[in-house]
Amino acid sequence: MQEKKSLKLDELDQLILEKLQADAKITNAQLAKEIGLSPAPTLERVKKLEKLGVIKSYHAVVDANQIGLGVTTFVQVSLVSHKKSVIQSFVKKIEKIPNVVECHHMTGASDFLLKITAKDIPAYQKLMLEVVSEIEEINHMQSMIVLSTFKHSHVLPLEQALED
Repeated sequence: MQEKKSLKLDELDQLILEKLQADAKITNAQLAKEIGLSPAPTLERVKKLEKLGVIKSYHAVVDANQIGLGVTTFVQVSLVSHKKSVIQSFVKKIEKIPNVVECHHMTGASDFLLKITAKDIPAYQKLMLEVVSEIEEINHMQSMIVLSTFKHSHVLPLEQALED
């Protein structure tokens, strides 16, 4: 809930981030070769980007359907109040639910947008009835089931980071 000031990235930082977003398993030697630096300063720049929190972590992107999580939903949530204590309590409870893979505090008609994955519709229904709807800070929810996904990217548009 805290806004961070954005960092200014130079062209080499942007290039490093582009390469790592495309392939986080790239070796430092290969990364150095591709950006035109020697390995030592390349590693130094990567470590700096990690320390500053620009690079938060490295992950394997898992296909939810391949592992049996065939239902994805987005759920708009409105809370009973906008008091800080109510928001914090809601977020604390949502963080404990593994099926909630994203939670965004929003403006507009609802307060939060949740992205939820489940094995199937019965599993989703059980989760909503027995877990999510039991959160007393929730006033209203609206679910939207994803039928198909045409774009799903974790790659950020880095070229905009260099614009003034």
